[in-house]
Amino acid sequence: MTIEKGKQAPDFTLPANNGENVSLSDYKGKNVVLYFYPKDMTPGCTNEACDFRDHHESFADLDAVILGVSPDPVESHKKFIDKHDLPFLLLADEEHQVAEDYGAWVLKKKSGEEYYGIERSTFIIDKEGNLAEEFRKVKVEGHVESALTYIRENLQ
Repeated sequence: MTIEKGKQAPDFTLPANNGENVSLSDYKGKNVVLYFYPKDMTPGCTNEACDFRDHHESFADLDAVILGVSPDPVESHKKFIDKHDLPFLLLADEEHQVAEDYGAWVLKKKSGEEYYGIERSTFIIDKEGNLAEEFRKVKVEGHVESALTYIRENLQ
């Protein structure tokens, strides 16, 4: 499946750290910041999550909800949230189906070894459920501010 800006974002249902199943369609009428990250408790992912945490109120002021997605199980997400006081849901995509649907599950290379994993990516979904913007191969530093600026300038 390929996703395209201006088109309906693929709906999904995944288990969240709060014990509920969460669907993208649950957030119709709100802007959604859907961000994919490789692994709980790793340095880059922790920095990114804490950046989203620190800007959470600014996103809320723009009627935007933050949802983090990784292949980690719900129990790992709960520990990550507790340790870093994250005020948004983390979703467990253990079979990486949603990451595949969004093109965030890619062939990677490290130390000459090839493997599949999450490419750090963020998708901004508008209040009608359409993909408004995508950020791929995200560098953590400054990324959250870029996502916030995009919503402020384009979806208000």
